[in-house]
Amino acid sequence: MPKTIIATPNAPQAIGPYSQAVVHNGLVFVSGQIPIDPKSNTIQAGMTVEQQTRRVLDNLKAVLEAAGSSLDKVLKTTIYLKDMGTFNDVNMIYGQYFTAHWPARATVEVSRLPKDVLVEIDAIASVE
Repeated sequence: MPKTIIATPNAPQAIGPYSQAVVHNGLVFVSGQIPIDPKSNTIQAGMTVEQQTRRVLDNLKAVLEAAGSSLDKVLKTTIYLKDMGTFNDVNMIYGQYFTAHWPARATVEVSRLPKDVLVEIDAIASVE
């Protein structure tokens, strides 16, 4: 079964040789989302980690919807943090987007993220 490439103007365009998401065998694999505003294609200066997390999750939601999925169908996420000290702040916002039947998750601190953002999140979800 061939893979389907997902691209939506409602989320940031890929900033490298990758797709926003790929659908294959009933699953959607969403590339890591960072807090780029899809309308301006920029990152607002001075955003807090909470604001960045909201933008990231809004971008993730847009890609999932373009793939025929949703936040409710997410099976697994990975959160990449510039500073593990922001875990509770990110977790609070994350809990506003994933309110029931939480997906499996890993959270890791990394030394640097694209465009020097504070948070990046990727996901795997079902497409039904």
